[in-house]
Amino acid sequence: MTGERSPDHQVQSLFPASPEPPFHEAASLARDWGADWGCDDDVSPLRTVLVRRPGDEWNGVRADCWDEGAQALVDPERLWFWESRALPDPARMGAEHDGLVAALRNEGVEVVDGGPMPAKLMNAVYVRDPMCVVRGGAVIGRMGPLMRRGEERFATQAVAALGMPVLRTISGTGMLEGGTLIKITPRVYAFGASIRCNPEGARQLAEVLAPLGVELIVVPLAGWSIHLDGHLSMVDRDKALCDVRRLPYWFVDRLRELGIDLIEVLPEEDWAVNGLVVRPGRLLLSEGNPRTAERLGRRGVEVVEVAYDEIQRGGGGIHCTTMELRRERAG
Repeated sequence: MTGERSPDHQVQSLFPASPEPPFHEAASLARDWGADWGCDDDVSPLRTVLVRRPGDEWNGVRADCWDEGAQALVDPERLWFWESRALPDPARMGAEHDGLVAALRNEGVEVVDGGPMPAKLMNAVYVRDPMCVVRGGAVIGRMGPLMRRGEERFATQAVAALGMPVLRTISGTGMLEGGTLIKITPRVYAFGASIRCNPEGARQLAEVLAPLGVELIVVPLAGWSIHLDGHLSMVDRDKALCDVRRLPYWFVDRLRELGIDLIEVLPEEDWAVNGLVVRPGRLLLSEGNPRTAERLGRRGVEVVEVAYDEIQRGGGGIHCTTMELRRERAG
């Protein structure tokens, strides 16, 4: 009849559902989300990274809070700690962070600053902790200690403002922090289970990884170790810095089965494991690790040194203070 609406099924038949290509394919992400978000591994060329510049929040550290057992200044209400008797120097921390940002930009990396957060969230500079990134988008974590809770909201706001998909938020009793995820190969990742990152967090992450065809190895960490990136970091597609003394033997064997050449970290230069790869075989490394830099050079890994010792006193290094949002596809 003239003027009558067509039945719904006739209209909808002109717009069929399109499950292919999958969400995480480059064409889908570029069309629907404006960019090929995420990363497959820890070493492919880095394109976009998230940071947060440290600021006056570190003036909240007090000199009367030395804890002899912890060998650190520790807030009585457990809102912060600082691994030195000397108070933080926020100006120096800012200068070190500026140096890291300059080094990243010199490598052609787009640097996004997530902006300030409430002063009570003193560890905002360590942007890796509240989230992790896989191919297709971000997984918002759930921080272990209460002093860090709330950072997840600001991490979500930062990536959402860029148009990056949020694939999942860890919920229930799960705990996941980004520093405990290492992408060994594009198809095999490792999750360090610890006092701050539990098997339930790993289970929820594995559900995100399944459609990507990625295996997640859960690696138990001993003692007070909190993140796997304190013991292992990929520096090339087939090379890793590794603290073999503090990892399970079976996991070290698995790394070798995957064809990973293990470059052992020296105990006195343990911050060397916390660098950031900007492209295969090129690493941003904190100053003060000369023997590690020499070892890396002998294995064909280029090192760009960055002054970072003041920021490290807050408990995190270069890797902890950066979160890659986009890397080129692994191949």
